[in-house]
Amino acid sequence: MKILLINGPNLNLLGIREKSIYGNSTFESYFRILEEKYSSISLEYYQSNIEGELINKIHETGFSYDGLVINAGAYTHTSVAIRDAISGIKAPVVEVHISNILTRESFRHESLIGPVCIGSIMGFGLDSYRLGIEAITEYIKS
Repeated sequence: MKILLINGPNLNLLGIREKSIYGNSTFESYFRILEEKYSSISLEYYQSNIEGELINKIHETGFSYDGLVINAGAYTHTSVAIRDAISGIKAPVVEVHISNILTRESFRHESLIGPVCIGSIMGFGLDSYRLGIEAITEYIKS
């Protein structure tokens, strides 16, 4: 099984920015934990601050990978293009967020990508990614 974790803008600053919201860990250190936990799954990680690069990666992997877990960051609330990219691929996609976007600023309450994903997970810190992997694997099994 092959799963790609995708992070959007500013998530490269995890462990540095707004620690009260996003925590103290870098994503890279958390990803190593995920790789150990899911050693039977081929996990890959991709991050970009650029919308078009995220779309290209979704297109590149969306027909050959078993699933994608995406935290589109601020693009969650603004990108029709990322929504359309997710709609156009074969692989199931789970949307994840570190914080609970429904308890934050009102402009974060709507996800444009959520309706085209198999599900959304939010508010569990970095563990949202683990839950996303679990959701993808269970979805594929069923």
